[in-house]
Amino acid sequence: MSMTMDKTYSELVKLSTFDQRFEYLRLGGSVGRSTFGFDRHINQLFYTSYEWQNIRQHVLLRDEGCDLGILGYEIYEGPLIHHINPMSVDDIIHKEAWILDPEYLITTTHHTHNAIHYGARNVGPKIVTERSPRDTKLW
Repeated sequence: MSMTMDKTYSELVKLSTFDQRFEYLRLGGSVGRSTFGFDRHINQLFYTSYEWQNIRQHVLLRDEGCDLGILGYEIYEGPLIHHINPMSVDDIIHKEAWILDPEYLITTTHHTHNAIHYGARNVGPKIVTERSPRDTKLW
């Protein structure tokens, strides 16, 4: 392993709320900072591989298609599988086993994924308030 795996799915699922899981995963990076730079093609080859597509499907099923694996946060379009610990070009080149290990992966929305990398909790998913009879307040 090329880096310390300090965060795991097993630890993440011990946290019961979306906010707790989000804080556990939050990286606090900066927008515009290059992750793969000129090596982005390596990243893209990885994400189109048979191995990735196979493990991606497994993680989606395990997390029941829910954001951060929390029931009630169903994802209706474009779910992403997030590496709990950031991977590098070297991890892909050296075919590190952990990058295809469900213990280091979680389902997210695009919005939550970006918030984990670059934002704060307030940019995560919005909770929809249920409408009630005689409710005249617009969304």
